[in-house]
Amino acid sequence: MQYVISRSNFTIFTKRFAALLSGILATVILFTTLPLSTFAQDATEIIKRADKKMRGESSRAEMTMEIVRPTWERRVSMKAWSLGEDYSLILITAPARDEGSAYLKRENQIWHWLPDINRTVKLPPSMMSQSWMGSDFSNNDLVRESSIVTDYTHTLVGDSTINNYDCYKIEMIPKPNAPVVWSKVISFVSKDNYLQLRTEFYDENQEIIRLMEGSEIKDMGGRTIPTRLEMIPLQENGQKTIMTYENIEFDIDLSERFFSIQNMKRVK
Repeated sequence: MQYVISRSNFTIFTKRFAALLSGILATVILFTTLPLSTFAQDATEIIKRADKKMRGESSRAEMTMEIVRPTWERRVSMKAWSLGEDYSLILITAPARDEGSAYLKRENQIWHWLPDINRTVKLPPSMMSQSWMGSDFSNNDLVRESSIVTDYTHTLVGDSTINNYDCYKIEMIPKPNAPVVWSKVISFVSKDNYLQLRTEFYDENQEIIRLMEGSEIKDMGGRTIPTRLEMIPLQENGQKTIMTYENIEFDIDLSERFFSIQNMKRVK
């Protein structure tokens, strides 16, 4: 038996087939091109949320830093204020020999106030990667000259589990000319509450040389955050620095005028 297809039926068939083929091709294109940009956008959004969670629009905190070495330990107490990404002020409150010393960041400029010699020193960019007060944190870590949001490109590279928290694993590559010394940074951010639980820092040889871990998750300042940050230089045995938040308030009333050289000298 032979089937005869009329010209009108053949035209309808070819139009339907063309529409079906077009839909299939559109679907293939969608799934082969969109995920790359979508993942990049998602990774950046995750980092933004994690950063904002610890920073807020503004904040005031009391912290203790413990410097641990194989043969000695040292504790430093401080107060810190921040406004967005461009303004921060850190006041050392103990030990007595460092009391009153302060660090100020205004946009891309950073100053250090030394009350014992009544002198203000402007830190050059070359000093930002140096140790802060003999700790494993750098000057940049404390005043955040570089931004994990704007100075890196972000890629979601997988999932992981840190201390029983399901986490996003995000690779961060410094943008050209960014004030960053690392070849890459890998951050592990919890899927619940966007907690930064682990950050790995790599050198130009793609070797991990520094590790920061967040723990002791608590409700503080109306947010759930890691209240203990432990910085570990992996090439130095028995060496680490522990930063503990004793108290923190977010989204407080602060203005840019608070972050002045004059106020750095008299803030308490």
